[in-house]
Amino acid sequence: MPREAGSERTPGRAGGRDRTHRPGGGRAGPGPPPRSARSRGTAAEPALAMRDYDAVTAFLGEWGRFQRLVFFLLSASIIPNGFNGMSAVFLAGTPEHRCAVPRGANLSGEWLNASIPLELRDGRAAPSRCRRYRLAALANFSALGLRPGSDVELETLEQEPCLDGWEYSRDVYRSTIVTEWNLVCEDDWKAPLTTSLFFVGVLIGSFISGQLSDRFGRKSILFLTMAVQTGFSFLQIFSTSWEMFTVLFLIVGMGQISNYVVAFILGTEILGKSVRILFSTLGVCIFFAFGYMLLPLFAYFIRDWRMLLLALTVPGLFCIPLWWVIPESPRWLISQGRYKEAEVIIRKAAKINGIPAPAVLFDTAEMQDSKPQQQQKAILLDLFRTRNIATITIMSLLLWFFTSVGYFGLSLSTPDWHGDAYLNCFLSAVIEVPAYVIAWLLLRSLPRRYSLSGTLFLGGSVVLFIQLVPADLNVLSVGLVMLGKFGITAAFSMLYVYNVELYPTLVRNMAVGATSTASRLGSIIAPYFVYLGAYDRFLPYILMGSLTVLIGILTLFLPESFRNPLPESFEQMLKVKCFRNGQETTGVRSSKESPKILITRL
Repeated sequence: MPREAGSERTPGRAGGRDRTHRPGGGRAGPGPPPRSARSRGTAAEPALAMRDYDAVTAFLGEWGRFQRLVFFLLSASIIPNGFNGMSAVFLAGTPEHRCAVPRGANLSGEWLNASIPLELRDGRAAPSRCRRYRLAALANFSALGLRPGSDVELETLEQEPCLDGWEYSRDVYRSTIVTEWNLVCEDDWKAPLTTSLFFVGVLIGSFISGQLSDRFGRKSILFLTMAVQTGFSFLQIFSTSWEMFTVLFLIVGMGQISNYVVAFILGTEILGKSVRILFSTLGVCIFFAFGYMLLPLFAYFIRDWRMLLLALTVPGLFCIPLWWVIPESPRWLISQGRYKEAEVIIRKAAKINGIPAPAVLFDTAEMQDSKPQQQQKAILLDLFRTRNIATITIMSLLLWFFTSVGYFGLSLSTPDWHGDAYLNCFLSAVIEVPAYVIAWLLLRSLPRRYSLSGTLFLGGSVVLFIQLVPADLNVLSVGLVMLGKFGITAAFSMLYVYNVELYPTLVRNMAVGATSTASRLGSIIAPYFVYLGAYDRFLPYILMGSLTVLIGILTLFLPESFRNPLPESFEQMLKVKCFRNGQETTGVRSSKESPKILITRL
């Protein structure tokens, strides 16, 4: 049978099963491909071709020169996804600002310094960002020789909005889209919306990328989506308005996730069983983290948003030569009946590995005579067909949604942490590498529920503690955020594996698609969690920490799938903890020939 790019399975216990573990989900980078992102050509593929493919290509070995080349080149193609996915941290950064006072205001030096009222921010008095004293009144006081504070009580003066624009600090950023189009005060909602619409593009791209690659081929769509990501990022440089920038950013999001998804599919279809697991867990995720690390390095030396975008676009050009190196997926070619092209690629792989290929690889005539296998259809309601599966689905949707909010909320809030924004972003990227490694080790040796719940509880609880840290212990505060990011990232990377193991074959792809959508919806609203920090610095951490701890506790009620065979039917599904000791009357859809029946589980 054909291997799906999203889930790889062989019979047996979990320890011996071959599954393509996909860390993360819902991200604009490491994340599970949604249902539409995985190959859906299974029903139309010749049964013999796919059944015998692994046996036919076994002579190539698992880790020859060809496999290493594909592994590292496809992983490297993910690097631009890392810095493009989080680029809004610096492109839409909001520097300190205050109302501008025009030079012709006829104010003395004292009145000019006193023209901005003070407001309480984070427990300290700071100049207002969005209000100023009415300049006409100040000009009169200045002309009369009155002094602010002694002759005139400033608290009694009338205030007005920033009618002449704003003055922006250049200590951190030279320019951003916020300073370009004044996305502050009444328009401050536009900055988080920019990031949210990028993730809307990610959601749209995740739906269409799988369908396009199924129809037109993995390699063609991989390089087309790379071109979309690079080309539209370049066009953003010439944006003349916030609206133009945001529309282009949405399209960049579509290309960004599509490139990632198709690279993931191509790698899992070309690589062998053992390497496939390593590629999908450590390969793409760690190279995504490498790209994420490059973002603050670029941004530190290039502090103008247009030049930064140009610098982030250039690496995409280095992917052009890969067209002549990365092959098309032989599995996809076989599914399209293009056997000769598939054989050419396999023989070339054998030559690169220095291994002689058999005289005959595929019996083309027998393959063409093979009939497609019929597959039972599933609908979305099947995810809620029984009380047990409905409970698992609802809990899984919440788990994906709030974990995504926590991951992206912490990633996008790095400029709000204490200390240097560039160093904080770099540390946020670095911490993902050990998180992925720890998650991989936990998946290999420990039960899923406790691993997932433990990392979520760790991440959420330390984020909650941030509000208790004294203001002068900034290093401790940043350390707690980093530890929280570590825990949530590790949990995020284990979610997909656990999700695949809970559902039966009939609805497994649909379940992954539904939960992946919930994850992407979480990423869309995450910028507004960060936005709440404008009202209270600790509010985003209180909300994200509380929800993460809550979802970590909820995970303990899910079934344990570690070292259990994958369920093939609804009857084989593991039960939610609260259902184990009672009866459950459920209606389960059988095959097309069988009527609906009621099954009472004891």
